[in-house]
Amino acid sequence: MKPIQDVAHDLGVNPALVLPYGRGKAKIDLAALEGSKADAKLVLVSAITPTKAGEGKTTTSIALGMGLANIGERAVVCLREPSLGPVFGIKGGGTGGGRAQIEPAADINLHFTGDIHAITSAHNLLSALIDNDLHFGGKSGLDPRRVTWPRVMDMNDRALRGVLVGLGGMNGGVPRETRFDITAASEVMAIMGLATSRENLRERLGKIVVGQNAKREPVTAKDLGADSAMTALLLDALSPNLAQTREGTPALVHGGPFANIAHGCSSILATRMGMAHADIVVTEAGFGFDLGGEKFLDIKCRAAGLWPHAIVLVATVRALAAHGDGSLVEGLANLDHHLESVRRFGVTPVVAINVFPDDSAEDLATVVEHCAAQGVACAPSRGFSDGGPGAAELATVVRDALGEATEPRFLYPLEASYQDKIEAVARGIYGADRVVIDPGAARVLSRLEQDGVRLPICVAKTPLSISDDPSLVNRPRGFAITVREARLSAGAGFVILLTGDVMTMPGLPKVPAAANVRIVDGRIVGLMQNE
Repeated sequence: MKPIQDVAHDLGVNPALVLPYGRGKAKIDLAALEGSKADAKLVLVSAITPTKAGEGKTTTSIALGMGLANIGERAVVCLREPSLGPVFGIKGGGTGGGRAQIEPAADINLHFTGDIHAITSAHNLLSALIDNDLHFGGKSGLDPRRVTWPRVMDMNDRALRGVLVGLGGMNGGVPRETRFDITAASEVMAIMGLATSRENLRERLGKIVVGQNAKREPVTAKDLGADSAMTALLLDALSPNLAQTREGTPALVHGGPFANIAHGCSSILATRMGMAHADIVVTEAGFGFDLGGEKFLDIKCRAAGLWPHAIVLVATVRALAAHGDGSLVEGLANLDHHLESVRRFGVTPVVAINVFPDDSAEDLATVVEHCAAQGVACAPSRGFSDGGPGAAELATVVRDALGEATEPRFLYPLEASYQDKIEAVARGIYGADRVVIDPGAARVLSRLEQDGVRLPICVAKTPLSISDDPSLVNRPRGFAITVREARLSAGAGFVILLTGDVMTMPGLPKVPAAANVRIVDGRIVGLMQNE
C-alpha cells in the first residue's frame, strides 16, 4: 500500500490540501475543487438484478479502475462508504474482493474517517432538539402527534423499528411513538451525498421537515435552530475521503446511502473531485440498474449537472443462470431488460462479465454472442483473480465506448405530477403494467402538489426483483407496483416512495456476518465474504 500522500500526488492534488488519517487514508479539502474544471469522462457501473449467486459490482468497478490505469489512463474510482449494518449483517464488507479491493479494507469497512458516525450524530442531534422543544412547551409549534423525524443508528436492529420515547415521568419528556432507521436511510446521509458546498449543506439541512404543527404546516430543522449545529458536526465529513486500490489507483470513498431505501450513490463532491483531477472517473450505483442506476441518473445527475459517458452493466454466468432457473439462455432476459432501461436514458451500455474460475468457455461465449447480437459491447473481467491486468480487456472496451456525453434524458420532468413520475419509473424501468397508490400515500402526494412541491422521486423497493415482489425473478411481466407510503425529504430534494415490504431499518440474518469476524495476530479478519 502506497503512502496516501503519494496517491494524492498521483491524482494531482496539492499536498497542502491532503489531510491524512493515518498512513492509508486521508480527507481532501474542498479547496481542491476551486478553479478546477470537471471535464473527465464519467463511467457509471451498475448491474443486473442481484441474486444469491452474486454479481460483484463493486469488485468490477474497482477492477475497471485498475484496468484503465493498466492501459495507461489516469483513472479514479468513486465508491460509497460501507455501512456497519450490512458489514455485520448479510453482505459482509463493501470494499471489493480478491485482488480488486480498496485499501485499507478493514478501516474502510469499520470506522474509516468517522463520516457515518458524524452523520448519525447530526441526525440524532436534531432528534434530541425535537424532544427538547416538546419538553419545554413546543416553542416551534410542533405537534407531538405529528412528528415524523426518527432516530438512526448504523446497525441492523429490527427491535428498534418501533419504539416509545419520553417515558419516565415529568423529567422524561413527552411520551410518543417513533422509530429508528439505519443511518444509510437517513435524510442527512442523502443530503451529504447531494450537497455541493458547505453553504449548500447548511441550506439543505435547514429544509428538513421534522413534522407539522397543529395547523398541519411543516416544521423544519431551521425552525428548531438545528441547521448550523448539524453543519458543524458534518464539517469534516463533507470532505471526500481518499484511499487506493491494491495496485495504488486512487479511490474516493465518500457517502453511503443504500439504493433500495435511498438514492444509492457516492457523493457529488467526490465525483466532482475525481473529474477535476483524472481523465476517467469510474463510479457505481447500488444494486441493479432499476434501483441505483435510475436514481443516479434521475436524482444525482439532476442535482449535480453531470451525465455519464457510458454505463457498464455487470453480470455473471452464475447470476444469469439463477434468473433462468438453471438456464443461462433463459436468464439473459434479465440482462436484456436492463439494457433496454439504459437505452431509455440515451447512454451507451457496455456489459462486463465478472468471471468466476469455474465458468466454462462455452457459457462465456454465449453471453458475448448474445450481447453482440444486441449490438452491445461486452468483455470479461478477471479483476478478482488477476487485478488490473485481468480487467485490461474490459477497460479497453469501455474506453473505446467513451464518446461525448449526451444531453441528459431524464425519465420525467420535475413539473410532472407524482402519479406520472411513478408511472414513468414503474412502467419504463420496472416493466409494470400498472401502479397502485394506497390512500395514505396518495394524500401525502396530493398535499405536496397543492403546495407546489415538485421533486424527483426515490422509490424504495426490494433489490431482488425488477418488481416490488422479491419472489419474481428474471424478467417478470403483468405485475403492479404498489406505493404504500410517501415521505418528503425536502432537504435531500426528493420524495421517498415505499413499496412492497421494504423497511428502512433492516434486520440481521439468522447467522450474521458478525459471527465470522475475529482478530488474528492483531489483524481483523472475516469482514469480507469467504474470508
